[in-house]
Amino acid sequence: MTKAKNTSTAAIIIAYLLIYIVWGSTYFFIHIALQGFTPFLLGAIRFTIAGTLLLIWCNKMKEPIWNKQLLKTAAVTGILLLFIDMGLVMKAQQYLPSSLIAIVAASTAIWILLLDKKMWKVNFRNWNTVVGVIVGFVGVILLFSEQLAASFTETGLSNKAIGMCLLILGTLSWASGSVYSKYSVLPSGVTFANAAWQMLIAGILFWGAAFAHGDVQQFHMQATPISSWLAIGYLIIFGSILAFTSYIWLLKVRPATEVSTHAYVNPLVAVFLGSTFANEQVTLIQIIGLAIILCGVAMINFVKAKKGKQMKPLCPDQ
Repeated sequence: MTKAKNTSTAAIIIAYLLIYIVWGSTYFFIHIALQGFTPFLLGAIRFTIAGTLLLIWCNKMKEPIWNKQLLKTAAVTGILLLFIDMGLVMKAQQYLPSSLIAIVAASTAIWILLLDKKMWKVNFRNWNTVVGVIVGFVGVILLFSEQLAASFTETGLSNKAIGMCLLILGTLSWASGSVYSKYSVLPSGVTFANAAWQMLIAGILFWGAAFAHGDVQQFHMQATPISSWLAIGYLIIFGSILAFTSYIWLLKVRPATEVSTHAYVNPLVAVFLGSTFANEQVTLIQIIGLAIILCGVAMINFVKAKKGKQMKPLCPDQ
């Protein structure tokens, strides 16, 4: 799928800022939301409302929403990106410390590099890209190395093993869904409808899981703290409608390896929020990790930007 030749640079920058900054903040807001909702119920409410609102907007803007190929692609991508990945990640948060979740989640960039077979000749011929992905991942490990070391001294290793398995499966699902979404063939002008159906389909599946697990039957609205409701509101508007839609669009107009750098930048935002609002101290090792992450992201983006200038007339995909 080629990108439009007149894709706005400003639109690309805004979309990157949304998936970099907003998704980095969702670690914080998911944690707050889970204080009042179970993972399945959180996913059900979040994605059903976000998908419905976006679909209503698409219909109002006359964007085609009833298309067989669109629904098929949205179903596959929604299951892989949202239902499986988000469900497993939220479930893993019950077993693992946030530091370990951030590290394993960052491996998404590596999985995308390996699974994006159509770009192997380009990516693996460019050592800056490969090294940039590895350097960024090393930076994430350093960023959370102290919390990770402390977590290994705690009890419940069997639960941690379960959480790790869930998390790895989740990142593989996200990477697979991202690559599938990038190369899926869709009618023109359905980017937002595609994202809307993905969220709505995932939301319906989350409702099924929530009912089957007994989450809906045990839910008490009055006992749910207002902070959890506010957190869900943020996740719906910013995390899903704005950031997720930006991610789906970026996959169509930019290389998947480049878009996947959000997995490295998101932890930077999470650390910033923790130090600013939770009085968490930033150590020297974390600062070194931050610098290494930025170097890795810069290496990937610099190569793509340079290549784009050289090949823009002939190869707008790159």
